[in-house]
Amino acid sequence: MRLGVDIGGTKVHAVALDDAGAVVAEARLPTGFGAEAVVASAHAAVVQLTEHLGVAPSALTSIGVGVPGRVDPATGHVAHAVNLGLDSLDLGALLASRLGRAVVVENDVNAAALGAFHLLGDPRLRSMAYLNLGTGLAAGLVLDGRVWRGSRGVAGEIGHIPVDPQGELCRCGQRGCLETLASGSALARLWPQGAGAPASALFAAAGAGDEQAAAVAERLVGNVAAAVRILVLAVDVDAVVIGGGLSSLGDRLLGQVRARLDADARTSPFLASLALAERVLLVPAGSPVGAVGAALVGAPSAEVVGV
Repeated sequence: MRLGVDIGGTKVHAVALDDAGAVVAEARLPTGFGAEAVVASAHAAVVQLTEHLGVAPSALTSIGVGVPGRVDPATGHVAHAVNLGLDSLDLGALLASRLGRAVVVENDVNAAALGAFHLLGDPRLRSMAYLNLGTGLAAGLVLDGRVWRGSRGVAGEIGHIPVDPQGELCRCGQRGCLETLASGSALARLWPQGAGAPASALFAAAGAGDEQAAAVAERLVGNVAAAVRILVLAVDVDAVVIGGGLSSLGDRLLGQVRARLDADARTSPFLASLALAERVLLVPAGSPVGAVGAALVGAPSAEVVGV
């Protein structure tokens, strides 16, 4: 039995996987803010699941945790997880001391990428990019079934590729980064009328004929399509799977992104040869990719390459 914990800005989602990789139990708890609250909520999620399963943490095959921020999987240290109030935290060591066993920690997008790859279960896919369209924009890469982190752990950080030198100041210090144009935070800035559910409000307004909404939606779709092109041109993955909060738009987003990629391909034989629209998928609706991926990252057989 493997256990995975996905720590988000508002909730902790934990799952237990059986030997076949199927989810057999789940737990959800509020995350809290700050080091002590984050550690306590993750610990509580593990305890809740193990008590439900009737096993001790020490009896599990592995425990893995996915968390935002800069993560060192070798030490379990987390830095700069601003939304959780974490500047520097030895999360792996602290959880291990409470649970009495080793805990593997990975960046949440990398974990979600592995989870999406597993849950899609398509034997034709040897490589995949998980494009996380959440508050920010980042990608996790899975090559030959293994997470690729890069030489310094920043592989997939395409949200910080500048695409508009005169654009908005990004939190990374650059201007016009892709994240400022194709993310939840970008949408909240570009379409403040949709407080609470800005993505759905935007696409509903665009569909109802609101010209301003249609322009914002077209810009968003164009930049998501640009992210897909960047990932394929940089890594040539078999598939780009869209996840994160904006993926809840479903076919409204996927259909328009594919249409934009097809339109671009009609004016470029090179792009046409890449079949970009065919490579874009949506993460399975409601699937716990983050928690499943965390469980897989924690497994002894899991490999994270490029570190």
